[in-house]
Amino acid sequence: MAWVWLLAAGLCEIAWAIGLKYSEGFTRWRPAVWTVAVMILSFILLAKAMRSLPVGTAYAVWTGIGAAGTAVWGMLLFDEPRDPARVLCLLLIVAGIAGLKIVSPE
Repeated sequence: MAWVWLLAAGLCEIAWAIGLKYSEGFTRWRPAVWTVAVMILSFILLAKAMRSLPVGTAYAVWTGIGAAGTAVWGMLLFDEPRDPARVLCLLLIVAGIAGLKIVSPE
């Protein structure tokens, strides 16, 4: 179950990172409030996952999901660069996340 909490925390991290963009530096109050709420939820879910996962693994997977997912959504929503080197780097992050899942105890 810890991995489910961790996945949910990572998805929330993607959501709040994208929310930061929409809040325009916290100058738009509705996206800012939503962003802060999702940030809090992300930390709560990460904390639940850390009850049974090693802290290093949980944190690395959480940031990896957030970084890779936010980069992909940035490409889709904001027309950010999609060059092959950038995509390869994102795939390496995903491979690292999968590797940590494979070698980590629950």
